[in-house]
Amino acid sequence: MIEPTLNYVWSAGAAQPTATQGPAGMHRMAYWEWNATGDARHPHVIVCVHGLSRQGRDFDTLARRLSAHARVICPDVVGRGHSDWLADPMGYQVPQYAADMLALLAQLHAQASIGTLDWVGTSMGGLIGMAVAGQPGLLEASLLPVPVRRLVLNDVGPAIAWQALQRIGQYLGQPAHFASIEQAADALWSISSSFGPHTRAQWLALTRPMLRPAPEGGFALHYDPAIAVPFRTVTEETAQAGEALLWQLYDQITARTLLLRGAESDLLARATADAMAQRGPRARLLEFGGVGHAPTLVADDQVQAVAAFLLEAA
Repeated sequence: MIEPTLNYVWSAGAAQPTATQGPAGMHRMAYWEWNATGDARHPHVIVCVHGLSRQGRDFDTLARRLSAHARVICPDVVGRGHSDWLADPMGYQVPQYAADMLALLAQLHAQASIGTLDWVGTSMGGLIGMAVAGQPGLLEASLLPVPVRRLVLNDVGPAIAWQALQRIGQYLGQPAHFASIEQAADALWSISSSFGPHTRAQWLALTRPMLRPAPEGGFALHYDPAIAVPFRTVTEETAQAGEALLWQLYDQITARTLLLRGAESDLLARATADAMAQRGPRARLLEFGGVGHAPTLVADDQVQAVAAFLLEAA
């Protein structure tokens, strides 16, 4: 079975002193590269970016499916997985994440010219995708090597339900220690059952990369608890104020867009999804029954829907 390689890119923004030592004022972002084509210079690049407290191995099932046709890149957003932790927790916001992705794309393009660029973003990863695809100036300034051709937004849009943000805030960054992977899987499932039905094997596979060995033994979560710091500064009023900017980004997207929605999502309202289908790139909406926020892109029907959209002829 094909496995990814772990690689790194340097980006501006200071890391914690305990992180990998590198150039001053820089941090290192990890990314997983999947390539089953045997062509390390494949011109079709698909970037898959995870949700708020997750990491790049969330996309293993989808990446295996896509890697026979493209160079698939799954970053660990800074502060998560194998990436550095930031010295200033207020950096854990979309502008920094988007800057890191541009540094990643520049490195990939220098290694082998990108001819076609697609993006799959779950929740936060979708917001980062909107920031990259929705700013024409990035292309004009050569900060983006090529335009995003196709964009998959997984259960996220410009308007995010305040109740969902409150729910996420109840567990994000809270101290957690687990004696075993199985105990961690049970604990994570208790806050993630909205992901929809999974077999025990599927859930354990999604859980293992979420963990790191704890100094006292056992396991801790594989992200910096400080990612919760800027999240906790958000109020209902500031969240609503941010919607205008997000709609502006969305309306400027030219990529063909597929919008996935868990039919029971508490984060992406159906009214928002319907509006996204009528304006900007006029996203094609596809809902999955029995799923809330957010589809994990592990189930066969979810994987097939994304693969068909990204791999179909122009």
